[in-house]
Amino acid sequence: MGPVTAAVLQLVALIGALALCYIPFGNYMAKVYSSDKHWRVEKWIYKGIGANPDTEMRWPAYLRGVLAFSLVGVLFLYLLQRLQGILPGSLGFSSVNPAQSFNTAVSFVTNTNWQSYYGEQTMGHVVQTAGLAVQNFVSAAVGIAVAVALVRGFARSRTGEIGNFWSDLVRGTVRILVPFAAIAAVILVACGAIQNFSGIHEVGQFVGGSQQWNGGAVASQEAIKELGTNGGGYFNANSAHPFENPTPFTNLFEIFLILLIPFALTRTFGVMVGSVRQGYAILATMGTIWLGFTALMMWTEFAHHGPALQLAGGAYEGKEVRFGVGGSSIFAVATTLTSTGAVDSFHSSFTGLGGGITLLSMMLGEIAPGGTGSGLYGILIMAIIAVFIAGLMVGRTPEYLGKKIGAREIKLSAIYILITPALALVFAAASMALPTPPHSMLNSGAHGFSEVLYAFTSAANNNGSAFAGLNANTDWFNTMTGLAMLFGRFLPMVFVLALAGSLAEQKPVPATAGTLRTEKPLFTGLLVGAIIIITGLTYFPALALGPLAEGLAS
Repeated sequence: MGPVTAAVLQLVALIGALALCYIPFGNYMAKVYSSDKHWRVEKWIYKGIGANPDTEMRWPAYLRGVLAFSLVGVLFLYLLQRLQGILPGSLGFSSVNPAQSFNTAVSFVTNTNWQSYYGEQTMGHVVQTAGLAVQNFVSAAVGIAVAVALVRGFARSRTGEIGNFWSDLVRGTVRILVPFAAIAAVILVACGAIQNFSGIHEVGQFVGGSQQWNGGAVASQEAIKELGTNGGGYFNANSAHPFENPTPFTNLFEIFLILLIPFALTRTFGVMVGSVRQGYAILATMGTIWLGFTALMMWTEFAHHGPALQLAGGAYEGKEVRFGVGGSSIFAVATTLTSTGAVDSFHSSFTGLGGGITLLSMMLGEIAPGGTGSGLYGILIMAIIAVFIAGLMVGRTPEYLGKKIGAREIKLSAIYILITPALALVFAAASMALPTPPHSMLNSGAHGFSEVLYAFTSAANNNGSAFAGLNANTDWFNTMTGLAMLFGRFLPMVFVLALAGSLAEQKPVPATAGTLRTEKPLFTGLLVGAIIIITGLTYFPALALGPLAEGLAS
């Protein structure tokens, strides 16, 4: 079997597995967030944190809950790293320096999981499990909660109430993320991923030294890392490391975990708004972009010109042979079109155009299918923009799901889509203009610029993957990427929740002969076009200076 055929079969198997889980899992999540019953363990948690799960919140109160909970998470994780040197189970590692502690705390709380450190040489067992792994669960639950709040904005009318943040947070963690991550962890252990609390030990010797590794609760963290679209790995090599991702099967399984919740949330959306066809329209948009980008990535990596690449059967530099070009290409697109950021190969070593695809995937806003929650609310914002464009074309007030899209809704949506591009481009421009930051670049020219652009695009979009050629462990990059992650996560949430409140206050508008049918293929095509055009107009000049220039010159 040839490598291209093997890659296509992997893609078909992945699509089949996602299709089998789509309806039952999407329905289950809709039931979780619509139920008025509380599990006993949930009641204990509510009592412990002093929250009343039955109290409905308007959007300012919901937002205060999101921000307060996340602030506590940042402070706790920062202190845990600063105190690591005196904690048990630290494996002899010293406390993490202030700039890197800030960067890492913000990174994991914002579901970004950007890592400017070597995991196996910096973090002990306590920080990994009590700090980073915990945030992998709750940061993903926060994202889903915000998405569900926006869905309630569409589903409800004549009320400004969009749910209860504490109830949504706890249910997402207890009923969805914890049980499914536990099942995934058992599968990973059965397939060879490690799960222990061993210390540092020697695993081999070579001329001039020895090779040492520490163990860890790797499989359990790997499971929620992918299921929650987090991305932070136990080891610096991330999912290219055999302790995290040992076989081609686990590689495909981890891709499945990355895509499961974001795709299934479209079913949840359809059920909660009372029209599963609306969910299918959003799913079709996500699927079209994801399949298109995956096919394009495979083409650039398999068919790139050059005798060495042709003899090898593809661009193998920076890729694990056990996964091949096909598996690495599917993983790279999945991890950058979501907010995962995990890597099973090094994106800096992809062909010029292949690296550009990973960049463009993040620049789309990670909405195909996007992160846990963030992908759904991101594409719903783009759907509002598309409806507005259609309304301009026919000269009538735009409507979406029975709600009028007026000046307030468009302003909130427009600000949302401008935040992350502004953060990524401004921080990248500042890094290139100042004298010191460019010293962190491994490469010069177009590829070096791509390293810096990739770093801030990844941070602002809460992705977390890196081009692997940039030394980001400096005070400048730790601080600036930390700010980009912080603003890139919570500023958009402000406008999403404000939009949810505005929509929930409206009374439903009856459909007429002139109403745009947003469940039809025509709207799906319009939405895909709007996403590509808006992204292209925003980022094309920067892409032309980096990956496009490199790809056309090679």
